[in-house]
Amino acid sequence: MKKILLLFALAGAARAQLDQTIAQTLAAFGGTSVSVAVVEDGKLAYAKAFGMANLETKTAATVETRYAVGSISKQFTAAALLLAQEQGKLSIDDKVSKYFPELTRAGEITIRELLSHTSGYEDYAPQDYIIPAWTKPTTARAIMDNWGRKLLNFDPGTRWQYSNTNFVIAGSILEKVTGQSLVSFLQEHFFGPLGMQSAGEWVRPDRPDGGLDASAYTRFALGPPRPVAREGNGWYFAAGELSMTPSDLAKWDIALMERKMLSEKSYNELEKEVKLKDGSGTHYALGLSVGQQMGTLALSHSGEVSGFLASNTVFPQKKAAVIVLSNEDGLGLYTAVSRQISEMILNGGDTPAAKQDRLAKQVLEDLQRGELKTELFTDDARAYFSDTARRDYQASLSPLGKLVLLTRQNEQQRGGMTHLTYRAHFEHDSVALNIYLQPDGKIEQFLVEEQF
Repeated sequence: MKKILLLFALAGAARAQLDQTIAQTLAAFGGTSVSVAVVEDGKLAYAKAFGMANLETKTAATVETRYAVGSISKQFTAAALLLAQEQGKLSIDDKVSKYFPELTRAGEITIRELLSHTSGYEDYAPQDYIIPAWTKPTTARAIMDNWGRKLLNFDPGTRWQYSNTNFVIAGSILEKVTGQSLVSFLQEHFFGPLGMQSAGEWVRPDRPDGGLDASAYTRFALGPPRPVAREGNGWYFAAGELSMTPSDLAKWDIALMERKMLSEKSYNELEKEVKLKDGSGTHYALGLSVGQQMGTLALSHSGEVSGFLASNTVFPQKKAAVIVLSNEDGLGLYTAVSRQISEMILNGGDTPAAKQDRLAKQVLEDLQRGELKTELFTDDARAYFSDTARRDYQASLSPLGKLVLLTRQNEQQRGGMTHLTYRAHFEHDSVALNIYLQPDGKIEQFLVEEQF
């Protein structure tokens, strides 16, 4: 592995480069704040916050600012149940009926199916905005009574469908067998031993680490950041209630890589992709997504609650992790920052994707100046860029100002070519790129379009 991020910890120039990249990305998205922690070689190598924790009071975000992490909480719930299994209090293959027999088809559904989103219970919180009901306090019992008694969306184990209801039931089982609240159990067995001082539920009257909580913001369409209400107590519980700093979440990631808090068997269960009854994969383990990023195993989860978006990605084979937390929903800021840093970790920024990104940036800036390097294009694409087309590209792109950031939106194969879409952020506006690349790297299509 190239020691890219170790340089961030030791060399001022490399650290400054990362600082600049994140700051430019935040500015391009017009986000409120973003806080980042990076683990390299099994150690915290970088931690820094950018932007404002509170716009009204003009309070800057710092590394001590706490953010809601949303569904990243699910892996903590899963780990707690695996620890309870180690303690002999339950088996994750127990049927739900052992604990809550009144729930729909509880005799057919296991705790493992709850933790892997293969139970069939309907999600009680699919919306990506806060609805009026969520502003009033609730309880796990009320959620189970309302959604855990509905008809299932599918037969247990036959499909994968994300559902917060699963984790409310799972957390309730944990509390029933341990006699402790979930957060108390996490504090005793995980947060305390790991020194995760900021970690806990959102509603906390004190902050023992002396830090601040970020305020929550949203935006309507392309408008400015607006303060937004948080969910009432009880709504997210075991599905998404936790908050913490990125550096404390990094401690959890390091412990996962070191197999520090659970047995090897439990960690294997936490990270192993769950299969459906027909043998097909789900790309999900227990509270964790399982996949590949640039050919490397990635254990990840995102999080979203009102006013907050979060991303946590662990690359166990590289002993690396990237944590990005933000306090404004409705923005792709957190995914853009996470991807930029992940590319540095995995391949020093010299991946095929990074080369494609550089090519797209080069061509776009050339077109903005009225230039075209014809050797980069196929005959068809050269024919498309007539003199009229070049003039129109320059005339419409030059007023946009400097290209600040290029973010990849999607990649797929079509017609024997690689189809790429980007969002290009200029000083004064943003546009979409619609590109086709031939297998030899030649550009078959390069269209600049209004945002889609």
